[in-house]
Amino acid sequence: MTRRFLFVLGSSRSDGNTELLARRAAEQLPAHVDQHWIDLATHPLPDFEDLRHDSDHVRPTEGNVALLLDATLAATDIVIASPLYWYSVSAHVKRYLDYWSGWLRTPGLDFKATLAGRTLWGVTALAHEETEVADPLIGTLNHSAAYMGMRFGGVLLGNGSKPGDVLKDTEALTRAKTFFAQEAPLAHFPYEAQ
Repeated sequence: MTRRFLFVLGSSRSDGNTELLARRAAEQLPAHVDQHWIDLATHPLPDFEDLRHDSDHVRPTEGNVALLLDATLAATDIVIASPLYWYSVSAHVKRYLDYWSGWLRTPGLDFKATLAGRTLWGVTALAHEETEVADPLIGTLNHSAAYMGMRFGGVLLGNGSKPGDVLKDTEALTRAKTFFAQEAPLAHFPYEAQ
């Protein structure tokens, strides 16, 4: 299968440090690899309503929910590009992941089976020098991948607070050059034997 990358931008500002770092990493992908970029700030999702016990789910056919669902199903690689907001993913990204719960229960999608074996990646910029503060964000993405039976390529971390700061983080820019070239292992929950 030809690789198709979906970059889900979760920042509340455009051209922020996380997006800049994600674009630097994406520049390294071979030219034949399809890239689809969706900015959740310009394609907002409505609040997720959990209907799993109340009604049947219907596949969305229009609007941002349909756009994101179709792009997610088509992707071999999903890249969550979210700044570190209060030590986790942004509200935009959390809402997108919440929609996965509904898509799991939508008849005819086979959402979990479709995503199984595909790869989830993360890119984030944080203002701390101590990268351990990003552990909750990394855990969210790893555990989501583990639940879905996906591979997890890890999270590309960069340092930056003011716009453009991440471009001064030479270590992050070096890691970006090979980030998507690494082999992504099957994701596991911490309690599972590997």
